[in-house]
Amino acid sequence: MNQGKRVGIVGAGNVGATVAYSLAMLGSCHEIILRDNKIDVAKGKALDMSQAAAAQRSHTVVRVAETMENMVDCDVVVVTAGSPRLPGMSRDDLLMINANITKDVIQGIAKYSPNAIVIMVSNPLDAMTYVALKESGFDRSRVIGMAGILDSSRMAAFIQEKLGYGGGQIRASVMGGHGDDMVPLPRYSTVAGVPLTDLLSDSEIHEIVERTKHGGAEIVSYLKTGSAYYAPAKSTALMVEAVLKDTKQIHPCAVYLQGEYGYDDVVSGVPVMLGANGAEKIIEITLNESEKQMFQNSCASVRSLIDTLNKNKFFEGK
Repeated sequence: MNQGKRVGIVGAGNVGATVAYSLAMLGSCHEIILRDNKIDVAKGKALDMSQAAAAQRSHTVVRVAETMENMVDCDVVVVTAGSPRLPGMSRDDLLMINANITKDVIQGIAKYSPNAIVIMVSNPLDAMTYVALKESGFDRSRVIGMAGILDSSRMAAFIQEKLGYGGGQIRASVMGGHGDDMVPLPRYSTVAGVPLTDLLSDSEIHEIVERTKHGGAEIVSYLKTGSAYYAPAKSTALMVEAVLKDTKQIHPCAVYLQGEYGYDDVVSGVPVMLGANGAEKIIEITLNESEKQMFQNSCASVRSLIDTLNKNKFFEGK
């Protein structure tokens, strides 16, 4: 079904390489192209993955783009490139460093894969998705940030741990920005269709919500020298699959808002329908007053990062 489909991945570190491995094992596409400044590392990983694909009897070939010019005519490009978040470092510290990296990468994608759907994974996620959209000139449906699926999966894992049952049947729902300002939605979270509020007490739900907000930091504190990558990579691979297979499934993703939920010129995580054209439809769900307040805080947090970029004249000449 996906014969001939090509996926580019910029950044062959832990997240990028694990996205590539997931897709190669699934046989999601004909070709995966890895791009990284450490070209030999990318070549080694590409060889290893191609051999894993052969063991799996998947038809996917993994190869390396030594320059962005080699990353041509991709259907989807995943961007994980950026400085990693280290212990004690806030996502905001990464802002200017990663904005400049993103700008360079996106200019290459716009030139050599002008029809691609771009999936942003670099942090701070919502701001980098905004940078990618502005620098590419693409329609907003074609530049999507990966955060909501990851945050929802973290919440689902914590719900399963708390309940002790329901694995595979938990649907957790999270909106808003990635990080401390995310908006977990227990009202829209279910276990086999049963509302979470019928299964856990308010205090138990609050504990899960707080742990979800700091889910990334909890992993960083254990790893010491890096951040999570298995769950971020799997969440990204799910988005790539939805685009390649045109599934029309609804997933929470970071997108540019133009009036939805009452916000403009900001990127935030909302439920979207993913298909061959990217974020084909934004779903507007009803929020209660406290959820609206959390979403407002989340958008304000992203807006402050965008304001910082503007103060530093980042978008001048656009």
